[in-house]
Amino acid sequence: MSSVLYDTPGPRAKRRNVLLSVVFTLLLLLLLWWVWQKMDDKNQLEWNLWEPFTTGEAWTTYLLPGLGNTLKAAAISMIIALPLGAVFGIARMSDHAWVRGAAGTVVEFFRAIPVLLLMLFANEFYVRSTDISSEQRPLYAAVTGLVLYNASVLAEVVRAGILSLPKGQTEAAYAVGLRKGQTMTNILLPQAVTAMLPAIVSQLVVIVKDTALGGVMLGFTELLNARQTLAANYANVIPSFIVVAIVYIIVNFLLTSFASWLEQRLRRSKKSTGAVLGEDTVEVNPAAVRGTYGTGENTGGGAF
Repeated sequence: MSSVLYDTPGPRAKRRNVLLSVVFTLLLLLLLWWVWQKMDDKNQLEWNLWEPFTTGEAWTTYLLPGLGNTLKAAAISMIIALPLGAVFGIARMSDHAWVRGAAGTVVEFFRAIPVLLLMLFANEFYVRSTDISSEQRPLYAAVTGLVLYNASVLAEVVRAGILSLPKGQTEAAYAVGLRKGQTMTNILLPQAVTAMLPAIVSQLVVIVKDTALGGVMLGFTELLNARQTLAANYANVIPSFIVVAIVYIIVNFLLTSFASWLEQRLRRSKKSTGAVLGEDTVEVNPAAVRGTYGTGENTGGGAF
């Protein structure tokens, strides 16, 4: 079947595609075999290095508490960054120049600074200006940096999602007497959510991974930081990295799968059900019917 982007491949193109797929698969298997050999040469496949992950101690003492802190920091950051980003994204489209300018300055400023620097600045602020305990300070600093950076990015996602809608949506809302605030909350934002969802999910995945920066620089005991302690106790650096990478893949895959399910559900809910209304459901005006059909006159759409 042809589409706008490509034509249906012919016999030669199909053979070429099959050949390229086979070659790619062979190269991938060759790469995996090379990695396996290198790990075997360095004695990284010995059972004693992987055995700690088959017992409960490595998980209950190190990995699961670290994963819990990772999800905790990511969840708090998501809950704060999403509405904050929506507010700044809408503010950038305000009719008032001073609102647009202030929101744009905040968004561009925090989006330009690396999230690691934001975490370090936040940690220094909490050290000098607050009485937050040293145990809780890394979590606060990591969440603050993640919120400031990702809220700025999400603000641009929200603005782009709203601007991607047809102008007719706004014009129709104004035509029926809705104010700009009502148009934004009742018409534009509900429609833009579906279009924005893939980009929002991508940013949420980034938040989960960026929690590791707090462990590297601030001593926040997230998953990657807990792996370091585990590897020091069991002397299994490479296996611990592999296991933690698999955990990150599983978490982000579950997050992406949930978002895909939610997107499909939102799309289905916006489609018409196709239900046919019965006579008892539709209120008919007898006079209008007589005026249209009883006299044989063509009244166009005026009867309705």
